[in-house]
Amino acid sequence: MTINKVFYTSRKLAESLEGNPYMAVISITDPTTPEARLDPMFRHVLRLSFFDAVPADEFMPPLPGLFDMAMARRIDAFIGELQAAPFAMSVMVHCEFGVSRSAAVALFIEALTGAPLAAREFAYEANQWVIDRLQQLHPQLAVEIPLPNSAHDRRYAARA
Repeated sequence: MTINKVFYTSRKLAESLEGNPYMAVISITDPTTPEARLDPMFRHVLRLSFFDAVPADEFMPPLPGLFDMAMARRIDAFIGELQAAPFAMSVMVHCEFGVSRSAAVALFIEALTGAPLAAREFAYEANQWVIDRLQQLHPQLAVEIPLPNSAHDRRYAARA
């Protein structure tokens, strides 16, 4: 089938959720913290560990613990496997605070698969370094980070 919905959240919320075998998880933690304690009913889990950082200078060698192309390829392969599944899947991406790394990966998944991203307008702090590495795998892909005022507009929009 296909990926039908994408979510991003914090580690705290992800650890509190009841598992769902039809929801895959990309679990992102800091290299200095233990793995997230996810419900075992989440059966499709990709665990990554990297800092929420960008290199200070593009000419400096990458620091240990930064997101790299090997991690980008792992995400891309994981999403490819989910897309090939014989049933619909949703994907939840979490990082420590659910703001930057998870938003970047979720925006990439949305652009790659066409699946709607829940709360997309709040993903304006997505980590550009992570997006750039992921886009190198699919140069034709346009990953659009929402503008900060998108969240403000949604908060104050009239509700039906």
